[in-house]
Parts: sequence; structure tokens; C-alpha cells
Amino acid sequence: RADFVTQMDVAVQEYLRRELQLAAPDVILIAEEQQRIYMEPGHSYWILDPIDGTQNFIRRVGMSAISLAYCEGGVLQFGVIYNPFTEELFHAVRGQGAFLNGRSMQVTASPALAESLMAIGTSPYDRQLIPQNWALFQAVHSHCLDVRRSGSAALDLAYVAAGRYDGYIERNLKPWDMAAGILLVEEAGGRISDYAGQPVDVNKNSD
Repeated sequence: RADFVTQMDVAVQEYLRRELQLAAPDVILIAEEQQRIYMEPGHSYWILDPIDGTQNFIRRVGMSAISLAYCEGGVLQFGVIYNPFTEELFHAVRGQGAFLNGRSMQVTASPALAESLMAIGTSPYDRQLIPQNWALFQAVHSHCLDVRRSGSAALDLAYVAAGRYDGYIERNLKPWDMAAGILLVEEAGGRISDYAGQPVDVNKNSD
């Protein structure tokens, strides 16, 4: 009931599919509004979410973004997240850092949860996770400065990379939700892990 697809999602995806095909015809596209394709070794992939924060877009909240990552040999090499409502473009290139509208950005240096502003995602498609999610959110909220929920995983990760948030937690993110954001956070000096503290595999939903 929370999984919405608008005509704009489809239109943005189709436009970018055509343009990416012209720019790099050998790179395979994995995108939200199509049948899921799993990455295979030896191939290069674009990982696209045409509108992350579709419910925000429908409600004219202004917190929606296009998220695009490039993955080669199973390693993220490039990521870009663009919010057209704020005209903020976040991008990162592996080994070259992370940037907001061309200016270098870094994660915060908050040493403890007690000094941290945390972002949360409620996994709205997965209602069976509500009890464990809210138990976790309550535990985090009781120890941090405060929590925020934007409705866009891509922008939450971008905001961590930009030092606006100290951290972000959500379960069952899809590859297109997080791929670009993972590289942004890492190149901004941050760390990404699953709930067991292990690296996140962008070829499957996050744990």
C-alpha cells in the first residue's frame, strides 16, 4: 500500500535509459521500475532509482531525488544523487572523494551516539518489520540527540555524507535505494555496514 509508481518515475527512467545507452552501450541498466536483474561478475552496471521518495513527490514535499550509481566488477565506482527541488547535486568517484555542487564534503566527527543526529527509514513496504524497527528506533532515540525521517533513503545517505546527519539506519533497502549513497558516504570518510557490522552487498536487499 506504500509502493507507488507515478508516470514521472517511468518517464525519468526511460529518459535516462536512452541517454545512458547512448553514452555507454555496453553497460547494463538495473533500475527500480523494471524486472529485477542481478549483477553477474565481469559485467558493468548502472543502478538507477528514477525517483527516490515517490510519496514525497506525489505530496509535493520537495524531498525526492534521482539516484544513479556505476558498478564495475562488483565494485561501486561512481555515484550521483540529485534533488531537483533544491538543485543539490551530490556525487562521488571512488578514490577521488565526495562532493556537493562541486565542493568537497565530509562526514561528521561525532564521537558518540549521544552527540549524534540520526536519520531513520521505516521500511514502509515491509509492514512485518514494524515491531522490530520501532523497538530499534526507540533505543536509538533514547541515546542520541534526536532523529529525522525524510522519506528518501538516497537523500538520507547523501546528508550523512554531507555532515548534516551523523548516521542513518533502515532495513531491507534495495540496491537502487542505496548504491550511490554507499559510495558517497565512503568517499566522504564514513562507514557503511549491515546490522551485523558486515559490508553491504549492493547485489541484494540490505539486511
